[in-house]
Amino acid sequence: MRVLGIDPGLTRCGVGVVEGVPGRPCKLIGYYVVYTEPDDELPMRLLHLDRSLTDLVAEHRPDSVAVERVFSQHNTQTITGTAQASGIGILAGARAGLPVETYTPSEVKAAVTGSGTAGKAQVTSMVTRLLNLDGPPRPADAADALAIAICHIWRGGTRARLQAAAVRAATAGRRVAPRPAPRRTPGGPR
Repeated sequence: MRVLGIDPGLTRCGVGVVEGVPGRPCKLIGYYVVYTEPDDELPMRLLHLDRSLTDLVAEHRPDSVAVERVFSQHNTQTITGTAQASGIGILAGARAGLPVETYTPSEVKAAVTGSGTAGKAQVTSMVTRLLNLDGPPRPADAADALAIAICHIWRGGTRARLQAAAVRAATAGRRVAPRPAPRRTPGGPR
């Protein structure tokens, strides 16, 4: 499974691409940081982020996209920008028709280090070790994006397979009738 992981941020958005299967070492495909200028207008920053993430999804053709879920912080301006960047990341995956999962920072840390309270240095160190890299990915946003991708492979990949198996089992032997077309009223929207 190839996963594109996104550590959302409006000024620095980390992107990491990893291949692997649950329970096995993963392989690094690449990592990036998409930068936007804080002095630029918000619509232009979001557009740049959208275009960059869309291009990376098209270039790497992942099987799924994993995005770090936004969590509450004290600085509402920072959280707003992070949430906007997160939405752009989710949109990039959905637009490409890919499954998109979100993970809390604690889930990512626990998957990669074994502790949901691990610090950034410990996450970066484990990502470096797990991907057998010569040195840590820089900046930290890239290491975090790689950790999100690894988390999805190890946790989300299994979760998605279990959900798909449950759906197949629940619908086995049942035929689903097609839905009738929606009715339109004269003069209404078409």
